[in-house]
Amino acid sequence: MSAQHQDTSDWFTRGAVDAVIKIAVIFLVAIWCFEIIKPFIMPIVWGGIIAVTLFPLVSQLSKKSSLSLARASALVTLVSLALLLIPAFLFSGALVSSTQDFIGEIQQGTLVIPPPKESVAELPLIGNKLYSFWDQSSTNLASVIKTHSVEIKAVLAKAVSALGGFGMTVLQFVISIIIAGVLMTNAKGASEVCQKIAIRLAGSYGKELTKLSVATVRSVVQGVIGVAFIQSILSGIGMGVVGVPATGIWMLVVLLLAIVQLPPILILAPIMVYVFSVESTSVAIMFMVWGILVSASDAILKPMLMGRGVDIPMLVILLGAIGGMLMSGVVGLFVGAVVMGLGYKLFIAWIDAEPETVKTNQTSSGEAEDL
Repeated sequence: MSAQHQDTSDWFTRGAVDAVIKIAVIFLVAIWCFEIIKPFIMPIVWGGIIAVTLFPLVSQLSKKSSLSLARASALVTLVSLALLLIPAFLFSGALVSSTQDFIGEIQQGTLVIPPPKESVAELPLIGNKLYSFWDQSSTNLASVIKTHSVEIKAVLAKAVSALGGFGMTVLQFVISIIIAGVLMTNAKGASEVCQKIAIRLAGSYGKELTKLSVATVRSVVQGVIGVAFIQSILSGIGMGVVGVPATGIWMLVVLLLAIVQLPPILILAPIMVYVFSVESTSVAIMFMVWGILVSASDAILKPMLMGRGVDIPMLVILLGAIGGMLMSGVVGLFVGAVVMGLGYKLFIAWIDAEPETVKTNQTSSGEAEDL
């Protein structure tokens, strides 16, 4: 017995050591693969989001034309790249040109700032300080620049850093759009892989949860990106009518603020102050009303656009989008909404599922009544 016990112990030890080595090797390979693909995680995630959003358009284009799915995907990808790169190029060129002209006018002393109206001083809280600073800038700009040189340098440094970040963001989206094009071209295979992974993780609920994830991403695009785009366009119309300088830049800022779920009034309010100082009271009041309506429009637009085609309360998706954004940035808008949506469906499935004991009792009771 002792010899048999020793053989069993040796076999168990060898088996345990063998299992530990295999697990360690698998773990090492997994970590190695993760480190290799880590720089591409964000572009891949964005590529998946873009592919999910644009694939219905690609599918419709392929059905209504003689183009194959691959050619329709390539066409939509090229158009998307053009819509991204052309405005980015024009914006960067205009920003660099305007900055050079502005610096040149300051150095030559030809920059003219119009004096403020007396109504500026009557604004609550900031009126007197704003009027004093504006008046001094219009009469002795060189002195203002010298006095606030430290603050100006800090702002310029942040502006340069933001411009560099903008360039990296554009490059990341270029890569993401190309990845999205590849995914849309191989939509069937990509969908099957995602469904197999979901079925592996969630069993019979896998296919349903995959469809739910796709619908949630499209819902967030409509309810967050769509509303932000509408608010940006409406803001630009109002600013263009009253003649606000650099309207395109302010539209971009409004778009970014609305995407991160901040109200456009944060940008429109200072512009309202500017309009009151340069335009008539009636024009300024109309622009103020327009800006307030634009800022409040998400309360009407989001319930209309968010949650369409998804059997999940709009509040759950919105909380997931905002919470995900606070945790993980803009990509968290989509990831958070998807995770909250999946969690909600799993929670409802758990609530609706009846324990076996309850089912057995109900069956027995029914049989007793039949007897």
